[in-house]
Amino acid sequence: MPADIETCDTADGLSAVRRPGTQLVIWQRALPSRLQSWLDRVDASCLPDTRILVRPGDLRAALQPHLDDCDLPQGDLRDLFVQDVGDLVSTFSKVIRSDLVDVRLERVSHDACWKFHRDCVEARLLTTYRGPATEWVQPVHGERALREQKRFRGPLERLGIHDVAIFKGSCAGPGSGIVHRSPAVAGTGRTRLLLCLNKRSTVSPDVWSARGC
Repeated sequence: MPADIETCDTADGLSAVRRPGTQLVIWQRALPSRLQSWLDRVDASCLPDTRILVRPGDLRAALQPHLDDCDLPQGDLRDLFVQDVGDLVSTFSKVIRSDLVDVRLERVSHDACWKFHRDCVEARLLTTYRGPATEWVQPVHGERALREQKRFRGPLERLGIHDVAIFKGSCAGPGSGIVHRSPAVAGTGRTRLLLCLNKRSTVSPDVWSARGC
């Protein structure tokens, strides 16, 4: 991997994205096979599609009502899924040094974000729980991918299923931002489940509070 792209084998390794020369850190991991099988079997209409702004310690309480609303089956595997999301929220909170995290769980069956782009953020965590994962290009090919879009024929990189990646965005400084896109799924019958974590911003929802339930 080039110097500005790093891989790691633990969640703690994601903190490498704070280094000035690092644009992308990928934690190459695998979820427990029983959790992966369960997520793949769940009816697509029961997958969550929601957004909350939370403190890491509140994630479980804040997320559970949304999972109830979409009828995600209850049980040990749902608890394991929530635990994994919560662990990633806690990790991201430490990496970005913020006590609030904007959490998006997106059910995607269309070609959302199909264009190559740089995120207009300082840093963003992405992981795909179901379906094809995010596609990206090495920095040396970024400008060409932005120009050519659908005509771009590579080289193209892909995150592995369940890989956790923190991308620097264009707000991290001049020349920053990994060019990437969502894979096309429209018309395939496939539904993705994507987790996207960001710092609080002007478009974030209100902070979740138990008192507001």
